Amino acid sequence: AVEQLRVHSRRLGVELFEQGYGKDPAHIGSAAIRYAKEKGFDCVLIDTAGRMQDNEPLMRALTKLVSVNHPDLVLFVGEALVGNDGVDQLTKFNQCLTDYASDRVPRLIDGILLTKFDTIDEKVGAALSMVYTTGQPIVFVGVGQSYTDLR
Repeated sequence: AVEQLRVHSRRLGVELFEQGYGKDPAHIGSAAIRYAKEKGFDCVLIDTAGRMQDNEPLMRALTKLVSVNHPDLVLFVGEALVGNDGVDQLTKFNQCLTDYASDRVPRLIDGILLTKFDTIDEKVGAALSMVYTTGQPIVFVGVGQSYTDLR
């Protein structure tokens, strides 16, 4: 996953802050935010590297990352082509953010990014269900393989 991010950061001409594998994501996120402030960057994108909603340790780590770093925006990234499984993933994702939060008022997702949106045909109803279930908008859709295909 880190190597993939290196490739994308080189292609896009943006700096990548990384500290390898096997470390606390909340700590790395905090360090990245401090680094960005020192460098005068106005945006930090934290990639959580595919959190499976049924993997409790990974979801606890994600919840800690959100609680510790107080992001301005939390996006759920999923594939549009999975249909109603995507609704289940998103519901469990938000439920884990609630169940494992140490804050009295847990932070849930603010929006949805759906990849492979150009492939869904009859599964478009699941995207609508995601919006209805969470009350949050689809903020981006991926409709191809290039960076400009993110709409």
